[in-house]
Amino acid sequence: MGRTKIETISPLQRETLEAICRCVDSRGFPPTIKELSETFGISHASAHDRVNQLVRKGYLKREGNRARGLSIARRPREMVAALVSVPVVGVVAAGLPILAEENIIGEVLVEASAVRSGKHFALKTSGESMIGAGIGDGDLIIVRRQPIAENGDIVVALVNGEATVKRLKIKDELIELAPENPGMKPIQIKPEDDLLVLGKVVGWKRKG
Repeated sequence: MGRTKIETISPLQRETLEAICRCVDSRGFPPTIKELSETFGISHASAHDRVNQLVRKGYLKREGNRARGLSIARRPREMVAALVSVPVVGVVAAGLPILAEENIIGEVLVEASAVRSGKHFALKTSGESMIGAGIGDGDLIIVRRQPIAENGDIVVALVNGEATVKRLKIKDELIELAPENPGMKPIQIKPEDDLLVLGKVVGWKRKG
């Protein structure tokens, strides 16, 4: 059998693919069409067209009807990413992820550039509270361990001992853990609540 023909891409398509690769490597997830259009100063339709051509030619794949539903199927040769292993932790207890060997249920390979500093772990998500951010049920989130986060960060936190993944919102004295799903209500943190940030979500991988 002959080799599968690899279609060439135009310079504009290549720069789009490279931008998507850089975003995935640095942030752990792909850009939206809106972000691509802003990056290149082009219309949404033009950004859609570039992405559609890259999908057709086998460089990108679409994964469901999500704002960040793109994945990289093939990279330019010179942009092959270095990968490192991150432990997948199956237990969150006693206020901290238990990283003991018996509680590590596996490992996942992620781009080294996405986990350049600090200690990281991965957790499997449950539910669709963060679907608007591109994180679906069963996806693996990559988390940098840190006790402090900033307004707008997606965090893994314990609220009165219950673990959750939400977007942290801080305004004056009010703290809220907000879902990215209009059908769900935010968690408003009261003075008597025990809030503990376990880490900041720096990326995620679609469930296999």
